[in-house]
Amino acid sequence: MSKLIAKDKDIVVPGEQLAQGMEFVPGYGTYREGDNVRASLMGVLYVDNRALKIIPVSGKYMPKRDDVVIGQVIDIMMSGWRVEFDCAYSAMLNVRDASSDFIRKDADLREYFNIGDYIMTKITNVTSQKLVDITMKAPGLRRLSGGRIIKVNTNKVPRIIGKQGSMVSLVKDATGCRINVGQNGLVWISGDIEQEIIAMEAIKEIENNSHIPGLTDKIKAFLEKRTGKKIESKPKESVQNDN
Repeated sequence: MSKLIAKDKDIVVPGEQLAQGMEFVPGYGTYREGDNVRASLMGVLYVDNRALKIIPVSGKYMPKRDDVVIGQVIDIMMSGWRVEFDCAYSAMLNVRDASSDFIRKDADLREYFNIGDYIMTKITNVTSQKLVDITMKAPGLRRLSGGRIIKVNTNKVPRIIGKQGSMVSLVKDATGCRINVGQNGLVWISGDIEQEIIAMEAIKEIENNSHIPGLTDKIKAFLEKRTGKKIESKPKESVQNDN
């Protein structure tokens, strides 16, 4: 008979038994040993129906195809822009992937993206030599004007976003800020200065307490105290992640 040994959001260590039985499916950070599913690294266990995966408690971001990340333009070349995204590797944004508009060969590329600009972008390819290509041709990808950028642990990003965007939507609704969370652990926050600070504090609370059960209620109480207003819970079907 199949049964779950560890609980959702438990902190687990390598070799620890997580579940027994063939009904459970090992995902990232787990492996099967006979009838058992065990942890292959230290982190927080996430249980999604019968699928088990572990989010590591620490580690550097490694670029992956289709990840949406926040990067900063660090150089302009003839063929496009060099972008840094808090990783050991920089990325190349080619002119043809920068805009749906036609960009002339003699165009001043600074009119599109200048050195120091932050952009919300998407990784399209990562080679075996860790050469990274990115694009701006997808919904929601754009230059991020104003606001502030904060850094969080990349492994806490799923918790900060929440299921179907529920956690980040809670912070947005409470503060009125626009928030984008990159898979590389950079977060853009834009709004009233005081509300930006509250949003930043709330995100840090989520990051520091990601392993705690009942985190949504804790963050809701934190936001109510900091903003001085009652926060109504939304029905699950109305929550969207626009990041």
